[in-house]
Amino acid sequence: MNKQTDQSIAAAYELARERYAEIGVDTEQVMERLADVVISLHCWQGDDVGGLDHGGDLDGGLAVTGNYPGKARNGDELRADYDLAMSLIPGKQRLNLQAMYSEPDGKRVDRNALEPEHFSRWMDWAAEREIGLDFNGTFFSHPKADDGFTLAHRDEGIRRFWIEHGMASRRIAAAMGRRLGTPSWCNVWIPDGYKDLPVDRRAPRERLTSALDEMFGEALDPSHVRDTVESKLFGIGSESYVVGSYDYYVGYAISRRKGLCLDMGHYHPTESIADKLTALIMYLDGLLLHVSRGVHWDSDHVVILSDEVRMLAEELVRGEMLDRVAIGLDFFDGSINRVAAYVIGARAMSKALLLAMLQPLEKLRAMEHAGDLTGRLAWLEDLKTMPAGAVWDAYCARRGSPPGTRWLDDVRAYETKVLAARA
Repeated sequence: MNKQTDQSIAAAYELARERYAEIGVDTEQVMERLADVVISLHCWQGDDVGGLDHGGDLDGGLAVTGNYPGKARNGDELRADYDLAMSLIPGKQRLNLQAMYSEPDGKRVDRNALEPEHFSRWMDWAAEREIGLDFNGTFFSHPKADDGFTLAHRDEGIRRFWIEHGMASRRIAAAMGRRLGTPSWCNVWIPDGYKDLPVDRRAPRERLTSALDEMFGEALDPSHVRDTVESKLFGIGSESYVVGSYDYYVGYAISRRKGLCLDMGHYHPTESIADKLTALIMYLDGLLLHVSRGVHWDSDHVVILSDEVRMLAEELVRGEMLDRVAIGLDFFDGSINRVAAYVIGARAMSKALLLAMLQPLEKLRAMEHAGDLTGRLAWLEDLKTMPAGAVWDAYCARRGSPPGTRWLDDVRAYETKVLAARA
């Protein structure tokens, strides 16, 4: 940024600070608070959910469209992309890995035999940057998942393989948490289900319960690893029946004292996960969010500053849940620059949190408690045109991140120098 730009941002911020002070909001405190929120980026945007442990096609009801030049081809290229993305996102980040991003130095190591050492490069990279790592078992894109069933499979041998993979994933996550000094959220999502109407819905869920119980049987330090389970509404190939449904996993998580992962694309279009947060947090030890954007279905579009994301951020702030809910991103789009997708999505989530924090909550709560619903609605509408953009620009400048769309200059230069060579 040049000096004139710095001065313009500072001048606009001073005016915004005064406007917010008039309604009882301290923008300095808000920016300090926002700077403490950690957003977990997801590794699979960088290479279209390709992974590093196989050369096969993507399956499990997942699909990525687009062929934008410059897709990462190995771990080093992925890490280089994350370095750039993180430099352009204000605030704190961490990285969420899938098991299929192991790096066993050219050896063939199947997923049930994975060890922490196969992720040593990721841990070294994270340690150098003083960030945490989260982890997911990869229960798809594997020959033993070809028929769409894993932990709920009727074949005991296949089911055993995936139980062992889940156990290995938990140990890897624990090693990450121990090494990096911050708990690793270890999430379990499986694609199990039927395309057409099943006759027996109960038996697969009984098998899944038994498999999960065994998989979680090893006691691991919760200061190193936090276990979560993730539901699904439907998927390609499981349109009629999903074993791990929302109702199933809510019951499992509460009864087994596990965390629950809520993916914004895994519910009916008329449902809002924002409405579920305060209900679930009363009974669960923790919640993990996979912030995504479904368009007509669970299509994992890049996160934008939509009403749904704003409502989610408002509920997190209003319900004082930021210290109990982990925020992660989950989308993949091969039709645009993949590094830019990270920056757009993470900045959108941060903007939503900023907007929520800039609301005069005590004033709004007082009107609601007094029954002044007219005043509450009037204030909520007026807040939409307050000068939050000036606060955002100042926040970016203070965190060493380009304001506005100036970060695109860095991405364009990286595309010319680095991504073009990959293509």
